[in-house]
Amino acid sequence: MPDWLPPALIASAVLAAGLLLLAAWRGRRADDLARLSAGIEALAAAQDRLAARTEDRLREQERALAARLDLAAERTQETAGAIQQRLAVIDAARANLEALGGQVTSLAAVLGNKQARGALGEVQLRELIADRLPPDGFRWQHTLSNGTRCDCLVTLPFPPGPIVVDSKFPLESWAAMQDGDSAAARRRFAADIRRHVDDIATKYLIAGETAEGALMFLPSEAVHAALQARFAELVAEAARRGVHIVGPSTLWAVLNTMRGLLRDARLQSEARRIRGEVEKLAEETARLERRVAALRVHHAAMGQDMREIETTAEKIARRGEAIRALDIPDEAPRRAAE
Repeated sequence: MPDWLPPALIASAVLAAGLLLLAAWRGRRADDLARLSAGIEALAAAQDRLAARTEDRLREQERALAARLDLAAERTQETAGAIQQRLAVIDAARANLEALGGQVTSLAAVLGNKQARGALGEVQLRELIADRLPPDGFRWQHTLSNGTRCDCLVTLPFPPGPIVVDSKFPLESWAAMQDGDSAAARRRFAADIRRHVDDIATKYLIAGETAEGALMFLPSEAVHAALQARFAELVAEAARRGVHIVGPSTLWAVLNTMRGLLRDARLQSEARRIRGEVEKLAEETARLERRVAALRVHHAAMGQDMREIETTAEKIARRGEAIRALDIPDEAPRRAAE
């Protein structure tokens, strides 16, 4: 064996072993690469699924956010509408306040004028009376026999008789007493009320024409309440003179009573009229009974006459039969004629 052969064999063996090792390494590397590629593909698929899921989540969040934004916009719009409505109400209230301020100014001007104030009291009196009494139960601006004219005359029958209602409004003295509750202001207010009571008692109470009492109407509940609470003696004095002081509420209650009296008077009048008609009907019925009795007597007499006529007719018929039954020769009349 040559000397060079063992090294050559060794080198060949080493080369073959290297080749085998290289082939084995390449096989493992191919497997690793395949596994790595499969892992990369799986990772890519997982990433795609994650991306799709993330995109779905984002879409859901976008839809939820859009729904919340729409709801918030609707609520904001509703709130804005409610605010506009409230602003409109506030504007209307402000306009009403401005109009009320103008009306208060006009009312103050009206109340400052005695004639206008009297007309205002008469209007309130008219509304109350026209609302509670029938049209034929009162008269406006009625002139009494002494020449005085009252605001209203309630035509009640006797008793008690027609009642005069007159409107009075002592505003100046009332305002002075409200501004400063002094003894002088109270005396002034009491003097005004006493003067009105004296006018009504001397002008509107006429014996035999009106009732023994009259009504003084105060078209203000505040004035009437203060008068009743703080000037009870003055109210009693007016009542003793036949003047009864009433306010709107008190007059309403009194008018209800008067309405009942008028209704009772009307019922009594209708009852008297019905009674008169019934009495007339009874008289006609009695007259009819007398005439029927006379007709019955006359009918009975006619029946007796008819029976007598029938009897006479029967007798005449029998006499005729008897005459026809007689045997009278025919020559006797002929000889008598010759």
